[in-house]
Amino acid sequence: MYNVVKNNFIKEAHELAVISSSIEALEEQHLDRVNLGQHVLAEFFECDSNILNNIDKVEKFMVDAALECGATIVQKCFHMFNPYGVSGVVIISESHLAIHTWPELGYAAVDLFTCGTKCDPKVAYEFLKKMFNSKKASFTELKRGIIDRETLKLAEQPFEVAEQFEE
Repeated sequence: MYNVVKNNFIKEAHELAVISSSIEALEEQHLDRVNLGQHVLAEFFECDSNILNNIDKVEKFMVDAALECGATIVQKCFHMFNPYGVSGVVIISESHLAIHTWPELGYAAVDLFTCGTKCDPKVAYEFLKKMFNSKKASFTELKRGIIDRETLKLAEQPFEVAEQFEE
């Protein structure tokens, strides 16, 4: 029972901290609304296949990308597929970074989701583009969990597409 109460308290404290930092951003930047999270969906093309098929390198680069963007790492899990390909996730205090590779195509699909204002997922995107030797890359950035300034409540609406970029 104690652990359940403790876990609920920790969860509520985390949610309050994220919302508080978002409300502070509203006030500092004079915005009408702010989002709880940034979700970058990245596509890396024409990558080095030897890197994409190396679980140790993929894991290292994903962990380093999390650190580069200012995240706090909680846990990681990576898996090597037979005959090729790597999937993995780096769980961060601010959310997660996830990947799946297709080395036979020189392609990696990457999810970079961060909450609050401490981390910038586009920093992780730029880092991974360089580490995978991607010759062509693109991303879509979504704003998740929109908070309305007037009500200070979560707007029950779909995510907002904030930016799209293609090289």
